[in-house]
Amino acid sequence: MTDETFTVTLDQHPAGSTVLRVEGELDHHTAPRLTELLDTVPVGPGGGLVIDLTGLAYCDSTGISVLVLAYQRSQAADSPFGLAGLNQELTRVFQIVGLDKVLPFHRTVEEAVDSLRS
Repeated sequence: MTDETFTVTLDQHPAGSTVLRVEGELDHHTAPRLTELLDTVPVGPGGGLVIDLTGLAYCDSTGISVLVLAYQRSQAADSPFGLAGLNQELTRVFQIVGLDKVLPFHRTVEEAVDSLRS
């Protein structure tokens, strides 16, 4: 796996939430790039953070750890958080490790943003 097929983009949703789009393969090679960007995203009460995983093809344990840390950072800052767009295979992996009981999953970014606002 090369980093060339991994992209992360940061956008502001019109409703105020920060949306981080992750595409490609999130593994021990690419996780540091996501961690770096997450460290620059301000968290606190208000708009919240949605991580859009619609374009994520693969995620290993290192990638899962980065997502869990992002969730924990948001929780510590009392900032809303959501994951959006997990495909069926990745949803199954997250269920196997029990993260479906901890992390808030949403089908779409819009659904996640709506959830953060309520």
